[in-house]
Amino acid sequence: MLFRSVQHEDLGDILNLSSRAGIGLTTLPNNQEYLTARISRSIDSFNDARGRAQQGFLFTLEDTEKHRVVGVSALEVAVGLEEPFYNFRVHRSVRASRELGVYNSFETLIVGQDYTGSSELCTLFLNPDYQGGGNGVFLSKSRFLFISAFRHLFPKSIFAEMRGVVNNQGESPFWNALGQHFFNVSFEQADYLTGIGTKNFIAELMPFYPIYVPLLSEDARQVIGQVHENTVPARTILEKEGFSYNGAVDIFDAGAILDAEIDNVRTVKASRLVHVKKITDFPRPQDGIPHIVSNLHFEEFGALLLNFPHPVEGDELDLTSAEMDALHVNDGDLIRFVSLCS
Repeated sequence: MLFRSVQHEDLGDILNLSSRAGIGLTTLPNNQEYLTARISRSIDSFNDARGRAQQGFLFTLEDTEKHRVVGVSALEVAVGLEEPFYNFRVHRSVRASRELGVYNSFETLIVGQDYTGSSELCTLFLNPDYQGGGNGVFLSKSRFLFISAFRHLFPKSIFAEMRGVVNNQGESPFWNALGQHFFNVSFEQADYLTGIGTKNFIAELMPFYPIYVPLLSEDARQVIGQVHENTVPARTILEKEGFSYNGAVDIFDAGAILDAEIDNVRTVKASRLVHVKKITDFPRPQDGIPHIVSNLHFEEFGALLLNFPHPVEGDELDLTSAEMDALHVNDGDLIRFVSLCS
């Protein structure tokens, strides 16, 4: 399994993945024209041909034996600089009457652009056939090694907008209680339009006055700040990395938005540089200590998930010739690694 920067020839596999992602994964719509442009934008970003406001890096997880892409994940360098990035902020209000002896505490939702200029983790999807074996963790966390290697490209903070609760029919309880009354389209259509970059309707139709949560239906209130059942593992991974939910939610499905300061992210802090030491080929232990190992190539960034029998110490890391070839590194080159064990 190889984590690497996207290539034009990956389009077919990524289009297939998008067809399996389902409703609610906004940044991976099943649209060939959009995905083609997304891949081109990523390649331009790796070639330093895009300004900061347009830079976005798309990565793939490749099964090198079957020569196919089985997962994707992405990084946006700085959101909201060219077009607004909206969110709801959950705000607690208090009203009290001394005359009646009544004290009420309730929540409101206020539209904001809290994450303008922040980096975003997005577009995380793994083929269900490849779940397990550490592939999901590998696909998610390898992005942090890229950030560590090229820290100067990224700002102070980073966030991830998690997929909210959607039922088996593709309906969002939160959208049904709120969004549909202002946008007059289905949740699926609104989510798809946002995914392909059609976002003007949000600013044109969005309610910008506070929304009183007690006035929403019970099922809508229950999903505010929650995530889709398939997204729970991704949320767990990020929370272990130091991300937290601080009251910001998606404007369509009220899914939790998790955020952190980049320099406080566990993998960013724990990863370190070592030199490659070429060794004779040997089978990796199945029950060893898993590590993510990456090269330091910007345009051809790549990472492997490798097991080592013991904790890695010193300033050298043993790699076989096949592993070195996969990472495009030579004996003695600098590489970055991190253990997946706390």
